Amino acid sequence: MQITRNGSRPSGAGPADWFTGRVRLDPLITAPEPARVAAALVTFEPGARTAWHTHPLGQTIIVTSGLGRAQREGGPVEEIRPGDVVWFEPGERHWHGAGPETAMSHIAIQERQDGSAVTWEDHVSDEDYAG
Repeated sequence: MQITRNGSRPSGAGPADWFTGRVRLDPLITAPEPARVAAALVTFEPGARTAWHTHPLGQTIIVTSGLGRAQREGGPVEEIRPGDVVWFEPGERHWHGAGPETAMSHIAIQERQDGSAVTWEDHVSDEDYAG
């Protein structure tokens, strides 16, 4: 058994290569091999969002506060609220982030395949973000 105490791991800024706007990452789970799961609490300031990306084994996000947006490639921009659970299929190109006027936090859960949990792509344009 391993207990990781609240506050024992530092928060970090979301890298500009992966995000638009101000984003904070708080690590929750980085399971050792042979487990593959990883999770983080991600907090987006208003207007902030991920770049387009995919996950080899899919991703679940659980909205914990605020008001956000999510979109899969080819689909409409969807509003997401606290308590919503969003599943992105393996390889499904998508993005997620805060609403234009409201911050949003979610828990992101994904698994690593061959050491990688995500493939980052281009930034989401303002037009795509606006829907």
